[in-house]
Amino acid sequence: MDLKPTERWMAIAGVAVLSAIAVAGFAIAIYAAWLFHDMPDAGELQDYRPPTATRVYAWDGTLIGEYSKERRIFIPYDQIPPQLAQAFLAAEDRNFFQHGGVDVSGLSRAMLKNVGNALRGRRLEGGSTITQQVAKNVLLTSDATVGRKFKEAILAHRLEQSLTKQQILELYLNEIWLGYRSFGVGAAAYNYFGKSLPELTLAQCAYLASLPKGPDNYHPIRNKAKAITRRNWVLGQMVEQGWVSKEDAAKAMAEDLVVQAAPKRAAYRDADYFVEEVRQRGVATLGPRLNEGGYYMRTTLDPRLQTAARISLMDGLEKYDRRHGWRGAWGHVEPTDLAWEKSALGKAIPSERTGWRPALVTSNDGHVRLVRKEGEGQIVSEDMAWAKAGKGLKAGDLVFVEKSPNGGYRLRQIPAVNGAMVAMEPYTGRIVALVGGYSYSLSNFNRATQAMRQPGSSFKPFVYATALENGYTPASVVVDSAITLKGANGQDWSPENYHKEFYGAQPLRRGLELSINAMTVRLAQSIGMKKIVDMAQRAGVVRNMDPVLAMALGAGETTPFKLTAAYAAFVNGGRRVEPHLIELVQDREGKVIFRADKRDCERCEAGFNGDESPRFAAPGEQIMDPITAYQITSMLQGVVQRGTAAAVSSLGRPLAGKTGTTNEYRSAWFVGFSPNLVVGVFVGFDDNRSLGEAETGATDAVPVFMDFMSEALKGQPIVDFKPPKNAKFALVRGIREAFRPGTEPKVEIAPTPGPIPYQQELPPGLPPVPQAAPQAGKPAQKVDPLSGLY
Repeated sequence: MDLKPTERWMAIAGVAVLSAIAVAGFAIAIYAAWLFHDMPDAGELQDYRPPTATRVYAWDGTLIGEYSKERRIFIPYDQIPPQLAQAFLAAEDRNFFQHGGVDVSGLSRAMLKNVGNALRGRRLEGGSTITQQVAKNVLLTSDATVGRKFKEAILAHRLEQSLTKQQILELYLNEIWLGYRSFGVGAAAYNYFGKSLPELTLAQCAYLASLPKGPDNYHPIRNKAKAITRRNWVLGQMVEQGWVSKEDAAKAMAEDLVVQAAPKRAAYRDADYFVEEVRQRGVATLGPRLNEGGYYMRTTLDPRLQTAARISLMDGLEKYDRRHGWRGAWGHVEPTDLAWEKSALGKAIPSERTGWRPALVTSNDGHVRLVRKEGEGQIVSEDMAWAKAGKGLKAGDLVFVEKSPNGGYRLRQIPAVNGAMVAMEPYTGRIVALVGGYSYSLSNFNRATQAMRQPGSSFKPFVYATALENGYTPASVVVDSAITLKGANGQDWSPENYHKEFYGAQPLRRGLELSINAMTVRLAQSIGMKKIVDMAQRAGVVRNMDPVLAMALGAGETTPFKLTAAYAAFVNGGRRVEPHLIELVQDREGKVIFRADKRDCERCEAGFNGDESPRFAAPGEQIMDPITAYQITSMLQGVVQRGTAAAVSSLGRPLAGKTGTTNEYRSAWFVGFSPNLVVGVFVGFDDNRSLGEAETGATDAVPVFMDFMSEALKGQPIVDFKPPKNAKFALVRGIREAFRPGTEPKVEIAPTPGPIPYQQELPPGLPPVPQAAPQAGKPAQKVDPLSGLY
């Protein structure tokens, strides 16, 4: 049948339209297949938890640090304040609880606004709901494409079917980026305002809700006016929804926007070395999970003692540095240079010294001008004299100063010397304070745990403990006289005492109190270095040590951390207790995944039936007899009472310890302890150069220990060292000594009946303590064999 021309053209047009529709449909199908072939599964979000920060706490609950890739604190929905959630809903998705994932009316409004935005060249609005934002943030990328918007809409619908509204809102409020290094509202509240969520005011909630559109656009410092305008708009939206009253909103709008100057990981900042050491140990155990697992870590740190340790060490290093003179300005500019502040502000100041300021010396008589017009004035006369005795001051010098409470400015310089301090509970191994250097902000090298240095005479207690474990008693006498030995290199070695004098036959106690070198070497030679090496390894002083006699004088290498921990055995009855910094680790669900105390407690879970309560076994391995440990403690008390650390006795407490100084005064040590605290102090240059003539452990380390202990023992009851129950006691030359049963002398060992003053008189036949020759016109003075090197 012939078709009319009109019908023919209509048929052709119809076929063409149908073909076009078919091709378009086919193309759309191909595009859809390509677009959705890798569509993520929305059901995965049912068990999704965003990466959260691991937070680190001191033993008393003080937040001391945080480890994270994304600074986020996960807050469950039921702990999010309603007004905070309402603020975000008012700003981002007022119909959240009504729509099914895509808000058609909101999308329409956004499209109409975008017409005007396009004409004005403004950023286009997406009209995304909170559900769509969760889909984008968690499952998709941020590409501004039509395909991504299609995926977003489909996934939002699937999310609404898989999760409750509360779960979706919880994900949103914990996942979203809010600037100021903050992911989620928990971290944002802490970083912006230093508060937890329940502590936020209405105005602060509204400000956080204003940030999702662009945190940089509403920065609270750089764009404060714009930020307040946006915050007040959010408050207005909350009024429209009936979530707050007009009166409350007006009060909130009148509130100033005040935030922290910068985000802080923790308000407490005296434990940076400790926190970093905990991080390294945590990474070794947990790996990358440490930075994203949201763990709770309770450490052993005592903030009061940590602050005291940091201050004591810094003060001690500055005092040493001041004794060695002014080294000169750290920079110089032309006195007429108007851009001097740029140079001054470029120099790092110890963050721990908050009162220090960079300054320009404007005249040779010490007039200074501070940066940022913070003031000007005169350097105090005492410090001017100190500077003139050194490299001097002149106009144009850049220096650090600190305002003096008595007027004027004190001149400051960063010490070139460094050091470390460790404080530990001897019975538990808990490290309550650790300082790895003068300033973490200037150097994060931890000298407490990483610096391998010779301990010098602070190693000698382990030599004497080995002797007491192998037949010697406090009544034993060892001759102190010249000795020459053949070294491993074939050369002769003759250990000398500090004053180049020898004291003849001396009891063990006297050898340790005076730190007599030749006597210690003879003692080591008698018992054998292999036994001393074994003791040092069992105590944890060293891992490996050559069995040569020089090691008896502390020629091996160890760290302040290891040496301090090894001394704990003298206090706790001869047990090696492992030092630890991390007490407990829990995952985000509260499950304990690590506990430092691994001892089992039988019957601890049983109800009380009147029997004796459960007893814990003492922690640690027994490495020496408890009586040996007490004998060494008693001798080290003598070091404090009348030996090389006699200055410590001024604290008026039962204390013990041992000084140490290495060859050429390269390192100064003091490890001391009370019945409940062991403290190690090390002072030395990082390049191991000499500290200077007569810069000994007694001079450099003991004052740091004393400053710390005077604070640590405040308010503590006076408790003496407790001897073992089976120890036997006898007087030896006027000193009450402890003995193992059966080894005590049957009669008092003394040249005459009754005790004699130990430090004033020696037994008959022993050479007297060397005396200095009297100077003309001056009375004769005793040379104190306790001062100086050992």
